[in-house]
Amino acid sequence: MDTEALRSFVRAAQLGQLQHAADELGVTQQAVSKRIAALERELEVRLFTRTARGVELTLDGQAFLPHARSIVTGVERAITAVRPGSRALRIDVLGLRSAQAVVLHDYWRSHPETNLDVVTLRVNDPRVAVAAVEAGDIDASFRTVTDPATLPHDVQMIHAFDSPLELLVGPRHPLASARRLTPPQLRRHRIWVPGIAPRSEWADFYDQLATDFDLRIDAAGPHFGDEVLLDTLADSADVATLVGKRDRYIWPTNYDLRRIPIVNPTLAYPLSLILPRTNPHPGLRAIITHLGSLPRLPEAVWRPSWATTPGHGDGDIANGVHLKGSRHAQ
Repeated sequence: MDTEALRSFVRAAQLGQLQHAADELGVTQQAVSKRIAALERELEVRLFTRTARGVELTLDGQAFLPHARSIVTGVERAITAVRPGSRALRIDVLGLRSAQAVVLHDYWRSHPETNLDVVTLRVNDPRVAVAAVEAGDIDASFRTVTDPATLPHDVQMIHAFDSPLELLVGPRHPLASARRLTPPQLRRHRIWVPGIAPRSEWADFYDQLATDFDLRIDAAGPHFGDEVLLDTLADSADVATLVGKRDRYIWPTNYDLRRIPIVNPTLAYPLSLILPRTNPHPGLRAIITHLGSLPRLPEAVWRPSWATTPGHGDGDIANGVHLKGSRHAQ
C-alpha cells in the first residue's frame, strides 16, 4: 500500500480540505486527489464525500482512519530510528515549573546535544495524553492512568520517579517554625489545593491522601495561578499547601515562605511515563536511563494504591526490554 497515499488521506481527514493537505505535504491538490482516488480503488470503498466546505469522511473512511494513522506514525518512527536527529524528541509535562520539567532540564544540561521539545498539553484527563502518544503527536507523556488496564495495547506506562511532597506555608502559620513534619501533624490544618480537576490523576491522589491520613484538603475555588496562591500563603496565618520537592516556585523575599519536608512516612507523588510499546523515539532510551539513576526515596514512603512500583522494571528499562522495536534500544 502506498504510504504517501495513506499520509495524504490522514492529513486530508484531519484538515477537512484537500488543498490544505496539499499545502502541508508540499504537493499540488491534484496530486492529493489522485493519491486518495488510487487508495479508494485499492480498497474498493469511498473514503470521502465532498461538501461545500471541503471533504468529510464516509463511514468506511472513519473506520479506516485510525489504522491509516497508525501506519503513517509507524513509518515516521521507522525513519526517525535510522535518522535520530531528524525530529526533536517531544515530551509532555504537567507544567514548565513541575518536577518533570526540572528533571528533563537537568538531563538536557548534561546532554545539550539532545534535540528536545518539552510541551504542555494543558489537559487534565490523562487519557487525552494517552491518545496523543498513540497518535504520534507526542513521543511520551509524564502522566499516570490510575487504572492501567484501560491503556491501549500499543501504549505502555512505566514508573518514572517519585516526587516527595513538602508543606509550603507563610511565616505566620503555626507550623512555620518546624524543620520537618509528619503526616499526623498536618491534621486539622487547612491544606489549600485549588482547582483540583475531576478525572485527573491528582484528584485521585489527593482523595486517597486525605482518606489515609485524615487530612483537610480544600480544593475550593478556581486556580488563578501560582502567583495568587503564593500571595495568599504569604498573607495567611492558617492556609498551607503541598508542593513537590523538585517543583520550581519563585516568590519575593519579603514573603518569607517556608518549604517543610514531610517524613515518617514521606508522602510520594508517583510520576509515570507513557510511551509507545513499539517503535518509540530513539532518544527516549537515554531519558529513561537518566530517570532510573535518580536518587531513591527512604524506606518509609506512602504512595497511593494505584502507583506503579519503583524498583521493578527499572533494570529492564535500561536494558531496552521496554523499548522493543527501536533499533537504538537493542
